[in-house]
Amino acid sequence: MINVSKLAQEGVLQPKEALLSKDRKKGSLTIGIPKENTFQENRIALTPLSVGLLVENGHEIIIETGAGDASNFQDHHYSEQGARIVYDKKEVYKADLIIKISSPTLKEVELMKNRQVLFSSQQPSLMKIEVLKALMKKQITALSFEYLQDEGGHLSVVRAMSEIVGATSVLIAAEYLSNVFDGKGLMLGGVTGVPPTEMVIIGAGTVGEFAARTAIALGAQVKVFDSSVYRLRRLQSNVGSRVFTSVVQPIVLNKAVRTCDVVIGAVRAKNGRTPCLISEDTVSKMKPNSVLIDVSIDQGGVFETSEVTNHDKPTFRKYDVIHYCVPNIASRVARTATYALTNIFTPILIEIGEAGGMNNMIWANQGIRSAIYLYHGNLTNKDMSEKFQLPCKDLNLIVMANL
Repeated sequence: MINVSKLAQEGVLQPKEALLSKDRKKGSLTIGIPKENTFQENRIALTPLSVGLLVENGHEIIIETGAGDASNFQDHHYSEQGARIVYDKKEVYKADLIIKISSPTLKEVELMKNRQVLFSSQQPSLMKIEVLKALMKKQITALSFEYLQDEGGHLSVVRAMSEIVGATSVLIAAEYLSNVFDGKGLMLGGVTGVPPTEMVIIGAGTVGEFAARTAIALGAQVKVFDSSVYRLRRLQSNVGSRVFTSVVQPIVLNKAVRTCDVVIGAVRAKNGRTPCLISEDTVSKMKPNSVLIDVSIDQGGVFETSEVTNHDKPTFRKYDVIHYCVPNIASRVARTATYALTNIFTPILIEIGEAGGMNNMIWANQGIRSAIYLYHGNLTNKDMSEKFQLPCKDLNLIVMANL
């Protein structure tokens, strides 16, 4: 039986000859960057220097006033690099391509024009059907950062943010162990003759790996738990030093959590809720003034006692254990996160211009195709299709049909 989708994909991957009968002229893009209105979203997609590079390549950048304030990038930093600063959000949404960090709201979609291109975060588990249908009605081509792949097939934005979150979570733990925050008065690490701080990390993904790297560098004694032996072996190899690793066995895990000074939950669910691995009973038996950081709180949390907090009031105490459960830890270091994001987005935007527009870029770049969940209003993401019971079309077939 002929696999039509596979044939279409092979057609998409053909770089020359008859399939490229269209001329690919270097195009000038108009890129709009609105100010984020999501609660405590402090990042911005592009730095001033990246804006300058895009302007040099012939693109027009429109930025809403104050868009970079939370990352300590002022309006004049952008205008000096050639960006146009506007005071009306409607002006930003007149651009050909909108790039923003948080998912669009219904009000923002209303400002968009038909057949616009949207770059933003968009997790299927957090997507609202009203917003999705509004985007479909306007025939928007939308890309999700979470699905964006690099040349090696890795999720580039997810990995970059996970690296930041992993390292930052250990630094946060160090703060809350100190006397300043009514902690134990411990230094995260160890000095000669003093036993090192004990840390348990649940999850051996990118967050867990970079948390382990940072903690080991500070001198802490680290134990890592994960349900996958492969991920544990990979972490052991990448960290470059011997670390206590174990598959998730309730008796061993609970004992380690009860006796540690810091526990970090960094388990990610591919779809749906993160499994709750640590019960309230175990948390109640932890040492007084221990620190619990639930990185997975945006997917429900690893700990039964976790409750969502924010950057204004990031912690609460339960059973005399300090709980830190802020969903968007990367926004705590917004400038660093912005630099990481702009390193990914700027080459892509330049490449889109050189390819002659978004349609040609989709044709040429597999990593971009993997990030698209809407193409001219057609839903192409299977996860969203299954969640909302909406028909899903094969992107490869749609691209071939539009050539």
